[in-house]
Amino acid sequence: MSSDCLFCKIVNREIPSEFLFEDDAYVVFKDIHPAAPVHLLLVPKKHIRSINDLTAADSSILSGLFMVARDMAKEQGINESGYKLLFNVEKGGGQEIFHIHLHLIGGWKKK
Repeated sequence: MSSDCLFCKIVNREIPSEFLFEDDAYVVFKDIHPAAPVHLLLVPKKHIRSINDLTAADSSILSGLFMVARDMAKEQGINESGYKLLFNVEKGGGQEIFHIHLHLIGGWKKK
């Protein structure tokens, strides 16, 4: 845990948030600035600053994120219509919170 990390504070319930999912390794909650009708943040409880800071020992964390994303897409009813999974990496890649997290984005209606 990083004492100044927003997501660590959310994971540790120091900052209130409504979790849509929680287990021993992850939490999922809605993005406060959604880019789509469904915009969830999937956050590992282990503090990892960025994709660039991953180690081989973290591979199970990444695979778990994708499995949680698949399950949450189904729960949100967007698994068949389609969705995006997005990692922002470092400031130049749009990362604003330096705790690895995966965006699950979807729910647009067909025109």
